[in-house]
Amino acid sequence: MKKITDLVAALAEPVVQSLGCELWDVEFVKEGGHRFLRVYIDKQGGVQLSDCEAVSRALDPILDERDPIAESYTFEVSSAGAERALKRPSDFERFIGHLIEVRLYKSRDGRKEFVGTLKARDDNGLDIDIAGQNIHFETPEIAHVRLRIG
Repeated sequence: MKKITDLVAALAEPVVQSLGCELWDVEFVKEGGHRFLRVYIDKQGGVQLSDCEAVSRALDPILDERDPIAESYTFEVSSAGAERALKRPSDFERFIGHLIEVRLYKSRDGRKEFVGTLKARDDNGLDIDIAGQNIHFETPEIAHVRLRIG
């Protein structure tokens, strides 16, 4: 059985593209006892509120018709954001040479957060440059990676 996020992504992708945007991510999360379905979009030149509204208006009736989620939820469309999470291999390829933050599950050298320039990523992990020093992180130790501004 496909995950809810995969089902929603398949429904959202053509809608988002038809409106000149790119589907960045889909989340289905529980926060404070409520469920949220979040569709994150990106666009060359930046996402405007009108882009989020257009995607929401176009996608909402499709979600109602296809009904991929049995329980009640709040539907949101949002920009991926400047400090977006990097998850897919294509995300990492796109942002090689950019500043990122790597958060680890367990401390290394007394800390869990590292900020540096993304140098490379493969199935085994990723490499970042911090002040001229290359640091490698194995995939299983990485909790989260996101872009960093400044």
